[in-house]
Amino acid sequence: MATIRQLQATLRLTYGLVPIVAGLDKFTNLLAQWSDYLGTNGRLIPFDPAVFMKAVGIIEIIAGILVLAIPRIGAFVVMAWLLCIAAQLVVSGHYFDVAVRDIVMAIGAWTLAQLSKMQPSNAE
Repeated sequence: MATIRQLQATLRLTYGLVPIVAGLDKFTNLLAQWSDYLGTNGRLIPFDPAVFMKAVGIIEIIAGILVLAIPRIGAFVVMAWLLCIAAQLVVSGHYFDVAVRDIVMAIGAWTLAQLSKMQPSNAE
């Protein structure tokens, strides 16, 4: 049976590394053509969507590092970020499946934050 510490470590690595990888991919577009996820909202951005997505990538990398360093705070940041992404996708009228996935991931990030309150990790 897994302990709270093991569950926390699994979620911490997941919610720390995935945003870092996704953030880095905003510079290479190997996993996805990220600017496509802006949909029609891309027209609202006063500069090139690719530049915007690189800024998003930097924020995601920072959020992932924050989860790895201070999970009880970083998990809330990632949760809020995922909910914002899901809301943007719903407003754009596209990628509803990704929006649902991001909401589920936000619940997982919230769970990490709660576990981190119960039993702080060794790094904190």
